[in-house]
Amino acid sequence: MKHIPVLLFLAAATICSTAAQAQTGTVRGFVYEEDSGEPVIYTNAYLEGTSRGASTDLDGFFTISQVPVGNYTLAVTFLGYDTLRQDVTVSAGKIENLKLFLSKSSVQMQEVEISAERQERLTNVTMAVSRATPKDIKQIPTIGGTADLAQYMQILPGVIFTGDQGGQLFIRGGSPVQNLVLMDGAVLYNPFHSIGLFSVFDTDIIRSADVYTAGFGAQYGGRVSSVMDITIKDGNKRRHTGKIGATTFQANALIEGPLLKQTNDGEGSISYLLSAKHSYLDESSKLFYNYINEDGLPFSFTDLFGKLSFNAENGSKVSVFGFNFRDQVRFQQLSSIDWNAYGGGAKFMVTLPGSPILVSGRLSATNYDINLFEERQAVPLPGELEEEGTSGNFLPPRSSEISNFNFGLDFKIFNGDDEFSYGLEVTSFSTEFSFFNPNGRRLEQVGSNSELGVYGAYKVKRDRLILDLGLRIQNYSSIKVIRPEPRIGAKYIVTDKFRLKASGGRYSQNLIAANSDRDVVNLFAGFLIAPENHPNTLTLDINRNRIYDRANAPADADPILSQEFTVETGFARGVDFTFKYEAGKYYIWAVYSLSKIDRWDGVQSYNPIFDRRHNVNLVMAYKFGKNNDWEVNGRWNYGSGFPFTQNQGFYLQETFADGVNTDITQTNSNDVAIQYAGLNQGRLPDYHRLDLTVKKVFVFGPHSTLETIVSVTNAYDRQNIFYVDRLTGDRVDQLPLLPSAGIIFSF
Repeated sequence: MKHIPVLLFLAAATICSTAAQAQTGTVRGFVYEEDSGEPVIYTNAYLEGTSRGASTDLDGFFTISQVPVGNYTLAVTFLGYDTLRQDVTVSAGKIENLKLFLSKSSVQMQEVEISAERQERLTNVTMAVSRATPKDIKQIPTIGGTADLAQYMQILPGVIFTGDQGGQLFIRGGSPVQNLVLMDGAVLYNPFHSIGLFSVFDTDIIRSADVYTAGFGAQYGGRVSSVMDITIKDGNKRRHTGKIGATTFQANALIEGPLLKQTNDGEGSISYLLSAKHSYLDESSKLFYNYINEDGLPFSFTDLFGKLSFNAENGSKVSVFGFNFRDQVRFQQLSSIDWNAYGGGAKFMVTLPGSPILVSGRLSATNYDINLFEERQAVPLPGELEEEGTSGNFLPPRSSEISNFNFGLDFKIFNGDDEFSYGLEVTSFSTEFSFFNPNGRRLEQVGSNSELGVYGAYKVKRDRLILDLGLRIQNYSSIKVIRPEPRIGAKYIVTDKFRLKASGGRYSQNLIAANSDRDVVNLFAGFLIAPENHPNTLTLDINRNRIYDRANAPADADPILSQEFTVETGFARGVDFTFKYEAGKYYIWAVYSLSKIDRWDGVQSYNPIFDRRHNVNLVMAYKFGKNNDWEVNGRWNYGSGFPFTQNQGFYLQETFADGVNTDITQTNSNDVAIQYAGLNQGRLPDYHRLDLTVKKVFVFGPHSTLETIVSVTNAYDRQNIFYVDRLTGDRVDQLPLLPSAGIIFSF
């Protein structure tokens, strides 16, 4: 009974939409590239001589509804393509379905009369959203000879990157576990490799990467910081094509093509896409970079991805995909880490004949497991080494595994300039976790959780005001909590070039990370579920202050010294300034971020290890040559120092091997223990680095090119600190001056 009001609301919305359609008509369809059959995203389709138009989405789909009956000319414009015009007749209560194909322009365009990006800015509330395509990603220096999403992400406003080796991304004051990462709707738990310069995604398989760093809509749930929504292209529907590349860092290959070829008149098709890349830096560095480490740089990874897409004549489609991503790192005498992610899923989109409703859905199952073995860097307690099964200065391995199942349905109705969407999402995941905090206390958990999220959102445009109103209801079964999460976005268009925007909402999650702020190299990202004894909060952390097992804690001990978890609160604030200019051969992008992050763990207030006050990125690119076949680009990054916990002193730690019978006058411990200063009260030195790249493209035919790339990382050889061994005092820096070269052959 409690769902009846919701059902009545949805029914009323559908009836109102149908009534409006009965007095007017609708023009909708898909826009594709003629050469590949891939959707043309974020382009503008409009009826000439009117103010009616719409932008295409990630599937190339557009809808222009409530069009008065009559004859029109539909125009589609996109930079680099010939303008397409097609006559359409709009009838009362009817939907005109179209499939349109854009051909590449033979004339180099310097300006475009209708800008899809500009149109979207005037019709959507895109608060703190960065959208990237392979073209955008390749505008920045290609470190290691290969353009990568990880390198692009480091430049975005509000994103903090912690370093070349073992680097992680922190967005708007949130930790990595608070970032939702989706690949064609499948949940990924670690999209970046340990070297910090590469993601698991081959740049050339990405259709679009939407990064929401604040104020994301009601269709997303289960995370509190950000959303990274990656859409993978379907594969060429017209011909077999591919790329083969090799650099001093890695090798990669991509092949795609039709199993059932798409024709110009828009018949159905079946296409495939296969991608593989493998890093051999751990071996090649012994030859090319032995001046850094004669044993080689300790990073290696392998990424495999495959996708099969079925496209119907009316634009409906189904795709299935699978992946396996692996990562290994071996830091000499410090730590070693292995993680493995695998899974698969399916997506579908259905256009219903005669109905204004667009239906889409996804189904996926993924698994991620990680193991870390590291040298002990914390103060042990008496008798603890034997009790916990450790030996010498090494802790037992930390391990974490999470298996995820996800299913979602989305419905969208267009009503003139307004848009109503609603849907549901079911998520189920299980975790196995084993962790030692800095004091050596073991925490183990095996758990499972299911989440149900339902949402509704309504976007309304009235003159110069655009409102995006949404509500998500999130149910967490493991802690028996239901969370209403209102979301709102607003935009006021002062002029075509000046707009005011604001957004806000309530967000929650039931997934906890297990990281130690005192790790010398922080690469372990474990996952566990919030326990039932914390039903009123979804922001828990591993208790760094725990020194007792709950069952063995002294009666007069503070409870916080025996709790597995602690409820932390935090406050992040900041401001970003962005400047971007692109015209002809020039591309300039400048970003400055000022931020401050405070946290309270129940005992003390502190700044987390990713609290960087100042962050600057400057990117410039210039194309030249007869056919713009040369390109030079560079990036300079500056960041103020991160917080860290200093050593205050050292002493020999007596292990009390014989318990109370130990004669301390006759023992001589060789175990060196550390006395720490206050948590994160120190600051590391500032970080800055210059990267440069030169590219040259050789054209052999209409579909055959060879791209040569020469790049240098850390061009002026800045000694940016990576870590200092707490016991020996030895300092290890981030990557020094690091030249690289590569070739990419496309066919």
